[in-house]
Amino acid sequence: MRSEKQIATVLSILKREMKKYRDPALTEIAERSRDPFKVLVSCILSLRTKDATTAKASGRLFALADKPQKMARLPVPKIAKAIYPVGFYRTKARRIKKICGELMKKYDGKVPDNFDALMEFKGVGRKTANIVMVYGFGKPGIPVDVHVHVIANRLGWVQTKNADKTELELRKILPGKYWMEVNTLFVVHGQNICQTKKPRCGACPVIKHCQYGPKYLTLSSNSKKR
Repeated sequence: MRSEKQIATVLSILKREMKKYRDPALTEIAERSRDPFKVLVSCILSLRTKDATTAKASGRLFALADKPQKMARLPVPKIAKAIYPVGFYRTKARRIKKICGELMKKYDGKVPDNFDALMEFKGVGRKTANIVMVYGFGKPGIPVDVHVHVIANRLGWVQTKNADKTELELRKILPGKYWMEVNTLFVVHGQNICQTKKPRCGACPVIKHCQYGPKYLTLSSNSKKR
């Protein structure tokens, strides 16, 4: 179920299908700016927050300060006001300001292009570090959010309980040429078809390659007959 041929087929289909939909907010921000700092901040804002809210909050914040030097000078309440209503906006405002201060102190105001260095910032986990590496620097990584975690398990590529474990397993089975694109492909598919709570399996273009879809459709069909 997870041969290189099957992986290539699934990703090829999703790549074709994603043209119908809008890119994820982080992908759009990265493509517009090619700025690791904006990718880092936008990713922090995106946690527990919908794409549309992330995009608007990022726009408001970067209109005030688009560099670590400027952001570090903003009062936390002003950052919080700009990013509201992203989830945990007060906590994120404090973390963004602190990260900007550390960037100025340790890295001359530049985001490090090193995974381990990124992980040292409070509030930056494996997902965020991978996103900065991939979308900010164009370097290999596998960012795993809820969509990547859920879809990889539904396809039967991995059998994991959390996103970090999913990333490590995907690193073992995914050829390197797919690392840079798998996050965008799965996020678009997850937002529009393979939704976490109510997947649209009947509309899924890769259902015949999926372990979960046929079972879900059977269960749904049986429940409607009762």
